[in-house]
Amino acid sequence: MDELTQKLARLSSAEDFLNFFALAYDAEVVNVSRLHILKRFYQYLRRDTEISGLSDAALYARYRKWLAEAYADFVRSTPAREKVFKVFQDHDGKRVSLDSLKATLHRS
Repeated sequence: MDELTQKLARLSSAEDFLNFFALAYDAEVVNVSRLHILKRFYQYLRRDTEISGLSDAALYARYRKWLAEAYADFVRSTPAREKVFKVFQDHDGKRVSLDSLKATLHRS
């Protein structure tokens, strides 16, 4: 495992990632959207087809770019509008209601 990957493996929160990549952030935005930011960051990384084979410095810069972009998505928008997680997504073109979600819960 390379050094950058080892350092990233020790990070656990959105704040850890933002601090590691030296990105300024608004704590209110992160408090509301922390998981959404990290999920979007992961989505951006997965779509980047030119990431393999980069040096640690270039990889750091690329990761920083994608994290900054992910954070900016939630500065400009909201988790409900960005629909990063399935619970916010439409199902067969229809909104998933809270009642329909409750109906799927197992009752004991």
